[in-house]
Amino acid sequence: MSVVAQIKEKAKAKGRRVVLPEGTEPRVIQATQKIVEQGICKVTLLGDEARIERLAKEHGVSLAGVEVINPASSKDHAGFVKELVEIRKGKMTEDDARKAMLTPLYFGAMLVRHDRADASVAGSVNTTGDVLRAAIHCIGLKSGITTVSSSFIMTLPKFRGVENKVFMFGDCAVVPNPTAEQLASIAVSTAETMKNLVGEEPRVAMLSFSTKGSARHDDVDKVLAALSILKKDHPSLKVDGEFQLDAAIIPEVAKSKAPGSSIAGEANCLIFPDLDAGNIGYKLTQRLAGATATGPIIQGLAKPANDLSRGCSVDDIVDVSAIATLLRG
Repeated sequence: MSVVAQIKEKAKAKGRRVVLPEGTEPRVIQATQKIVEQGICKVTLLGDEARIERLAKEHGVSLAGVEVINPASSKDHAGFVKELVEIRKGKMTEDDARKAMLTPLYFGAMLVRHDRADASVAGSVNTTGDVLRAAIHCIGLKSGITTVSSSFIMTLPKFRGVENKVFMFGDCAVVPNPTAEQLASIAVSTAETMKNLVGEEPRVAMLSFSTKGSARHDDVDKVLAALSILKKDHPSLKVDGEFQLDAAIIPEVAKSKAPGSSIAGEANCLIFPDLDAGNIGYKLTQRLAGATATGPIIQGLAKPANDLSRGCSVDDIVDVSAIATLLRG
């Protein structure tokens, strides 16, 4: 069974609810039916009810058992506006908050904030920036986390004799040039994502072009500073570095480059030093090794809100909805 199939089975067992703010997008309408038919989770669609019903009819989709809410006419609108003004005190006027809460992204994020939904999934017609902004403003960051980041589940068809070998790669989509503090935060979030979605104990490697002092540079110092933060603030986390990639995942190389490390050669969570490295790394693995890249998975929020590519398929929306509901732990 593939990792995504396993995630869907886990999501079914949880019986949670996802809110899909882009309820008037045909792909989202079609994904809703698949989510409900497969029993992955319950669904709340946001948007004008008449338009959603019309689109569902046009695409032969049944909305039986699906909750549909129009943010503009919802009884929760006024209360959400008042709360958003308080959350964004000094940064958002009441008029700004009223306009924001008319948008499904903000309304959906507030449903997650109030546990009326376990996760929000959007991005089929909205930009990543808009999706994350609404989530950060309404949901906020998880305690102890300093930045929103992303990770990918990378599934290799075969790696050193192991079929469907899974690695987590972070961050490959959100933070261009993280500070040491942000890099540490990315590592913690990626480890948690590994635990919640894949079910494996995370073994975190902080990647660099240097292994255990083989090179000196400010970029290496940043990775070492992040590692120091992790050792101090998260003593139970299995993490080590700095490692070149081969020392992180190949035991034979680890023995010569990083003897004595319990992580070297056995890492399953790879933390890249910046977005250049992360983005290139995951795409190289995907294209040259034939790996399946599942993501980006947005992490670091107090409660889940995940982004989609605007070119996403109906099945992508289904898969990400399952993933998002499991990020509640």
